[in-house]
Parts: sequence; structure tokens; C-alpha cells
Amino acid sequence: QVLLVESGGGLVQAGGSLRLSCVASGRRLSTYGMGWFRQAPGKEREFVAVISRSGTSTSYADSVKDRFTINRDNAENTVYLQMNSLKPEDTAVYYCAANEVYATSRNGGTYSYWGQGTQVTVSA
Repeated sequence: QVLLVESGGGLVQAGGSLRLSCVASGRRLSTYGMGWFRQAPGKEREFVAVISRSGTSTSYADSVKDRFTINRDNAENTVYLQMNSLKPEDTAVYYCAANEVYATSRNGGTYSYWGQGTQVTVSA
């Protein structure tokens, strides 16, 4: 089992940047494909980005492509989400998740472990 803890959220103006971190404990992070998801008030959870176990493969939602970057440091058991050019529509609670089976799944239902989330609020 792995415990995931996100941090780095906050309030930022449109056009600004934030870097989210997800630290894992309990098992080596290199065991898992890692994803970031988000959920805005009144909306369903949606896929944001995913990175394979080794970090060689990534995938992004169209809405964040070219603005967000996912990377990982397996030695530090940490996954990051660099968010640039933030927009008000990026406002949501952001969750990291660990996938034991699939390397780069966009389906949240395939993930076994989830963090508690970190709030990102982007003001206009």
C-alpha cells in the first residue's frame, strides 16, 4: 500500500504558475504509473496528466496541454505537476493517484491509491 500526500496548491491570478507535489510513502513510487486528476465544484473528476513508471512516457488532457508538465523523481518518491498560464477554469481540487496495473491510464477508475487533494484557485 502507498500513501500519497499532495501539496503546493493555493490562490493565484490568471496567467500565474503553481507547482504541485505528490509525495509517496509506504512503497517505492517507481512501482506505479502516476496520474493527476482534478475536480471542480459541481463537476465530475477529470483526468489532467499521467506519467509512466520510468517517466519516459507522459500524456495530457487537451485542456492543459502545452501549459502543464508532469514529471517525477523516483529517488525522492515524488511526482510534480508544473502548471503555467493558469486560467480561472483550472480552479479545482487536484489529486494525485497511483496505478499498479497501467502505465499511462487516463481512467481514474483504474487507480488504486489517491491523495487527499490540494486546492488550486485561479482568480480572473
